[in-house]
Amino acid sequence: MMKRAALITMMFALFAGTAWAKLPVPPMTDEQKAKAEEAKTKAAEAAKKESELLAKYQDKAAGNYKKGQGKAKGGAAAAPAKPKK
Repeated sequence: MMKRAALITMMFALFAGTAWAKLPVPPMTDEQKAKAEEAKTKAAEAAKKESELLAKYQDKAAGNYKKGQGKAKGGAAAAPAKPKK
């Protein structure tokens, strides 16, 4: 029984590998190359815009953090500490 299961498993592994093999990619036409280049350009522009927005909001967050540091130092010292029981 175990030999049969092992044989079936090995046969499945051999045939599964050939079933999932990739076929070679056909060469791209000029139209497909142009579309790919256009998509790459759009993606680059979108990435640039996103990075600029990220930098803007990081600067804004850093500014808010720096503003809050002065208030937090003075406010934390004024608050009384709770005694432990």
